[in-house]
Amino acid sequence: MKKVQKNSLTTLLAVLIIFIMYNYFQQETGQYIVKTVIDGDTIELNDGEKVRYIGIDAPEFQSSKKNAEKFAEEAFQANRKIVENRKVKLEFDVEQRDQYGRLLAYVYTEDGIMVNEWLVANGYAKTVVFPPNVRYVDRFKNLEKEAQKQKIGLWDE
Repeated sequence: MKKVQKNSLTTLLAVLIIFIMYNYFQQETGQYIVKTVIDGDTIELNDGEKVRYIGIDAPEFQSSKKNAEKFAEEAFQANRKIVENRKVKLEFDVEQRDQYGRLLAYVYTEDGIMVNEWLVANGYAKTVVFPPNVRYVDRFKNLEKEAQKQKIGLWDE
C-alpha cells in the first residue's frame, strides 16, 4: 500500500514539474494558446490572462450581442477564425497592462501575421492611439486609410 502511495506521489510531482516547466517555457518564448476570443480586439489565453490588442478598436457587443455596435459580430468572428485555439506570440510596447489589468500586446499567429494589423487591414477594426504604446500607429493608420479607400468591412457604406 505504501508503495502505491509513493508511486502516486512521484507521478503527481512529475506532472506538477512538467506543468510548471511548460508554463515557464511559454512565458519565456512568448508563445501562448488562445483559449477563447472575447470580442474583436480582446482574447483570453490558456493561462487565464486577458489580452487587449494594442492600437486598434473593434466594434463592441456592449452588454449583449443584441445591443452590439454595427459590425461587432463580424469582427468577433474574424478574430475567432484567426486565433482561437491556436498558438500566438505576444509583443509588448511601453505599457504592458491597462487599467483593467489586461495585458496589452501586438498578437502574432504562428505564421507571423500580426493580428492587430490584419484586423485593421481587413476593416474589422479602427486605429486607436493610446500613448505611450504607439510603435505601429503609422502602419495601422495607413492600413485603415487603404481599407476606407477600398470600402472594406467597417468602411463598406
